[in-house]
Amino acid sequence: MSPVPKILIVDDHALLRVGIVTSLSAIEGTPLELLEASTLHDAIEAYRAHPDTTLVLLDLNMPDCKGLQGLKQFLEAFPQARVAVISGTQDEFVIGQVRALGAVGYVTKGQAPGSMCDIVLSLLSATPGPANGHAAHHGSSARFPRFPSSSSYDRVAELGPRHLEILELVLSGCSNQEISTATGLSLGTIKNYVSTILLALDVKSRSHLISLFR
Repeated sequence: MSPVPKILIVDDHALLRVGIVTSLSAIEGTPLELLEASTLHDAIEAYRAHPDTTLVLLDLNMPDCKGLQGLKQFLEAFPQARVAVISGTQDEFVIGQVRALGAVGYVTKGQAPGSMCDIVLSLLSATPGPANGHAAHHGSSARFPRFPSSSSYDRVAELGPRHLEILELVLSGCSNQEISTATGLSLGTIKNYVSTILLALDVKSRSHLISLFR
């Protein structure tokens, strides 16, 4: 019996990690073991604890390491690892650099959830080993707003940790008062945070914001 493929999902945005886990867990006929990490340090520790990991989905921008340096550092620590980058940019230069460093794929955020599953399945079925010479795969992550341009996603990615925390609570259906109680912040401060999030995502209402994540 073949071992169950193990995938390590590395991103500091909890919403994105949950979305990827949800989508991959729903793939019929393909059991997967899914691991999560929110920093590069945690990702390295998780891979060290699970050296049989089949695929790593690694965000380029982590709290403890920004840009291509994180990918480089991870592959230097584990040259045998199969790593696919997940990123909000579609810049061809960045994609080329990712490929040159040895990633097996490139997944863009913000479009159809099914594309993430298709790309992951194709990477799992590919020949194991470093990706030098392999074509980068373009795809999308799950459960991120379906904005018409990558610049809109860039604004989401630039929100601070507190904004993202409040965004998650809004999407879970919490009222401003409930968010105030959960975070210990005043009701007025919560209203300001919510207004800033709506402005950053260029949406007019709370209901519109929630609909983007469905």
